Amino acid sequence: MQLKKFTKVTGLLATASSALLGISTPAQAQEQEDWQFDTAILYYGESDERVKAAEGIFSARKAFDTDEYLDLKVTFDTLTGASPTGAVPQPTVQTYTRPSGEGSYQVEPGVTPLDDTFKDTRVQLNAQWTQPVSDDFTVSTGAHLSKEYDYLSLGINATLARNFNQKNTTVAAGFSFSHDSLSPEGGRPIAFASMPTAIGENNNEHSLTRQNGDASKNIVDVLFGVTQVINRQTIMQFNYSYSASNGYLTDPFKMLSVVDNQGLTQDLLYENRPDKRTKHSFYWQTKYHFANDADFAPVLDFSYRYMTDSWDIASHTLDTKLRFDFDNGTYLEPHVRYYQQSGAEFYQPFLNQGAQLPSFASADHRIGEFTAYTVGVKYAVPLKSGNSMAFRIEYYQQDPSNSGYDAPGVLQSYDLNPSVSAIILQMSYSF
Repeated sequence: MQLKKFTKVTGLLATASSALLGISTPAQAQEQEDWQFDTAILYYGESDERVKAAEGIFSARKAFDTDEYLDLKVTFDTLTGASPTGAVPQPTVQTYTRPSGEGSYQVEPGVTPLDDTFKDTRVQLNAQWTQPVSDDFTVSTGAHLSKEYDYLSLGINATLARNFNQKNTTVAAGFSFSHDSLSPEGGRPIAFASMPTAIGENNNEHSLTRQNGDASKNIVDVLFGVTQVINRQTIMQFNYSYSASNGYLTDPFKMLSVVDNQGLTQDLLYENRPDKRTKHSFYWQTKYHFANDADFAPVLDFSYRYMTDSWDIASHTLDTKLRFDFDNGTYLEPHVRYYQQSGAEFYQPFLNQGAQLPSFASADHRIGEFTAYTVGVKYAVPLKSGNSMAFRIEYYQQDPSNSGYDAPGVLQSYDLNPSVSAIILQMSYSF
């Protein structure tokens, strides 16, 4: 199920962002050799009994007296619930064959088809080593391993940071490479093959829609960034990143409905996506402390990200946090995030009967046009032991849009772009 997509942050980007923003830099870490630990539990739950995710994170940092650092991280994820198949609702009961080819499930009239077999578990291991190679140069290298039931990802990364201007300016360049292999339950569907209707242990119809062998893809990420201390209250960061994916990029569990001029489904075909995708991303972040000498001076953290890719998807992300520190060491941090995305050039909510099949097509709402926003707040409190705890609660809303198609017949009576909402809860403990 590629849980990796749900929480993926490449070692490259995480390392470069930390280096550029000064997070956990040698000057800020403990001078003595010591371990620091961070733990977190996160819950994500969508409305209408859709996807639910639980995540546990344990990370550790070892500081050495030579300004060298070892970072280790273990992440454990579970996903359950129901996920949209890509098919459209109908006025009658619809029956779908499960991805394994053994068994089926039914969808009630007028309801968006959801696959209730959506479940998986992921374990990911990350290791990162950071050390100075001179007074002004810092090198960081790392590796990760992520394993799911049907998915394996292996990756490496490296970042080089250079300080200028009495360490008020930092320039960084990073690189990461990952190799992912996929062996979906039931096998990889043949592009635009019809979903089989006959099921059973001796059913050959299902095997005729499948390709032999596992699938794989390679992902290369490159990042260039600069951070500048503007004054005692302001710091800015600018990043450009390039990402290239090659290999199997199709979701083997998504399909499209083929409808007639009355909007009635005549067939269900498995989707097909290009085997290459390149992304360009531009990122700007500013942190501003309103008053250094005030007892109650908030810190504003604002960022903007623009992304465009070879699939014709373009997105804009605005993210704002405002942190209020209190005398007893606690802090309160409201958070607002806005996201807007255009649809991929091959995104189609359905296919028309009799029309020529396109080279690529997908009804996956994640690559369609939509807007989304997140609002929430984080509260952190120090403990008498010197440790700390933090709590975060957020509300997420995603609103898909009509990308210019006309729904025929009965489909005009249904919402083909239903909104999705979710609650995010997180508790973290540092010691």
